Amino acid sequence: MDNLRLRFSKTGRAVYISHLDLMRTMQRAFLRAGMPLKYSEGFNPHAQISFALPLSVGTASSCEIMDFRLNGYMELSEIPYRLNRALPEGIRALEVYEWENKFKNIKWLDVDGVFEYDERDPADMLPELMDFFSRDSLVIKKKSKSGTNDFDISPCIRSLTFDIDERGIRLKALISAQEPTLNPELLPSALEQLAPQLKPDFASFTRVQVYDEQMNIFR
Repeated sequence: MDNLRLRFSKTGRAVYISHLDLMRTMQRAFLRAGMPLKYSEGFNPHAQISFALPLSVGTASSCEIMDFRLNGYMELSEIPYRLNRALPEGIRALEVYEWENKFKNIKWLDVDGVFEYDERDPADMLPELMDFFSRDSLVIKKKSKSGTNDFDISPCIRSLTFDIDERGIRLKALISAQEPTLNPELLPSALEQLAPQLKPDFASFTRVQVYDEQMNIFR
């Protein structure tokens, strides 16, 4: 079976599983579930699986996507059920379907986050945070494989709102997922570089949904 797509969540302790370990975990889960994956041919065969937008360690998600191929036919509704019996705590298969939309068409990422302040009052931080992220330009230093470059994160933020709850300051962000990619971890990084007095003591993020250029849910 070709062109199959799995939507799954990665939460709890599973957020600390690296991307490479996640690939191994998925392969083993399919094997334990009795659903052999297709492998490439040649001297170094590998499972034909691919992930959209590899997730950073420590970030949770309810909208992860993995494409795969199976050897043999199986009812699509049965695949998540069998996978969930083989997957570790924190990783849950949500849905399997045949895909038509390529990963390159993912554009926007919906993210929930929290900024925690140990000593400072979030109510004091809130107006300054809103002013900071409303700037027309926020140029930071970003490390990449080619070195350290200037990167303006402002054009990558479609919307960003803040609110206060018992943990600190909650944020909801709609950010560019690809071309360019804005990792939500660059939000507190921008504070550290440009307004260190506003940098949270701890920040965490959860991916909520992925969209295409027209803001349709990506499937």
